[in-house]
Amino acid sequence: MATAFAPTKLTATVPLHGSQENRLLLPIRLAPSSSSFLGSTRSLTVNSSRRLNHSNATRRSPVVAVQEVVKEKQSTNNSLLITKEEGLELYEDMILGRSFEDMCAQMYYRGKMFGFVHLYNGQEAVSTGFIKLLTKSDSVVSTYRDHVHALSKGVSARAVMSELFGKVTGCCRGQGGSMHMFSKEHNMLGGFAFIGEGIPVATGAAFSSKYRREVLKQDCEDVTVAFFGDGTCNNGQFYECLNMAALYKLPIIFVVENNLWAIGMSHLRATSDPEIWKKGPAFGMPGVHVDGMDVLKVREVAKEAVTRARRGEGPTLVECETYRFRGHSLADPDELRDAAEKAKYAARDPIAALKKYLIENKLAKEAELKSIEKKIDELVEEAVEFADASPQPGRSQLLENVFADPKGFGIGPDGRYRCEDPKFTEGTAQV
Repeated sequence: MATAFAPTKLTATVPLHGSQENRLLLPIRLAPSSSSFLGSTRSLTVNSSRRLNHSNATRRSPVVAVQEVVKEKQSTNNSLLITKEEGLELYEDMILGRSFEDMCAQMYYRGKMFGFVHLYNGQEAVSTGFIKLLTKSDSVVSTYRDHVHALSKGVSARAVMSELFGKVTGCCRGQGGSMHMFSKEHNMLGGFAFIGEGIPVATGAAFSSKYRREVLKQDCEDVTVAFFGDGTCNNGQFYECLNMAALYKLPIIFVVENNLWAIGMSHLRATSDPEIWKKGPAFGMPGVHVDGMDVLKVREVAKEAVTRARRGEGPTLVECETYRFRGHSLADPDELRDAAEKAKYAARDPIAALKKYLIENKLAKEAELKSIEKKIDELVEEAVEFADASPQPGRSQLLENVFADPKGFGIGPDGRYRCEDPKFTEGTAQV
């Protein structure tokens, strides 16, 4: 049976992204499909026979794209894609992400959170599909839209909510806030406010895993998953890190959460070739496009990408076509996106799709799923109560983790933190 990363044999010419005007036609390979590129998982691959030479060794550049992974498995194997236990785990994680973000919106408008808060509603299939396949020692690097990635990786709802409230019980002791979720314990290596910042960090984490395994001879099969958006794929760090990851065959999966909009800029207007997955083969790694609104399809692609990385076969670029159900941030009135486009994707809600699959395949009953929803509602409510009751950071924490040796900066001649002096903030906003 062909794998998800095996190129197909049927050749045809198709329009990129189904654009209605000035369609660019390119010869590409595709698996038979009646749907357009948007919202589909048809196989796409560009012909190439180029070989790369490095250190006097000849290496074939893999030219790969996505098949209809789930349909192919169903046609060759009558067994279900997931077990009941796996299905309930996926459903619970996605419900947690959705309920948590809905609560964040409430708390933000009640004045409990400050600054910019970017919610993940609609994109849950991507986080759950990848992260629930990882081990605790695997690493995840996120963006400013990072709450749900942290939750999927195992950071508690209490710790994430407290961080959003700016409390000492938060995963960064209240110093990170919405865009900087970090947990050393869970190898959640951070959310990053500036786009592209996290990709070099993730590449470094993957290099560390390879170094420990091949140089230090440690038993290390850890992989790294880097999440970022379509807007980031026009930045230099993205290309530099694809090159380095392919060059050293690093155990990393680059996951593009293509929600079609970079704040208010349509993806189709911002890049010369909107099919991001094709940038993978250009650097000698598999490039994959998958329906990011279907957690089972995402999970099948993620399985193979993670397995490749653990086997030492190098990186994979995965483009997950998804959609956010809210504005860019809670400060965004979301007036730029077309109502019909929003309705189209709302009808493909990934949580509703998984629920339907579980019930139709007799993996779960409605009552079981309702029980999970009730459990998560209570968990999120308790997280809010915990965060609200938690203490604010002390003034002495203000300059911690800022200077390696704060003497002369944050600490005065008497050895005390300058911020403890009442005059330290004189004439400024209250700290």
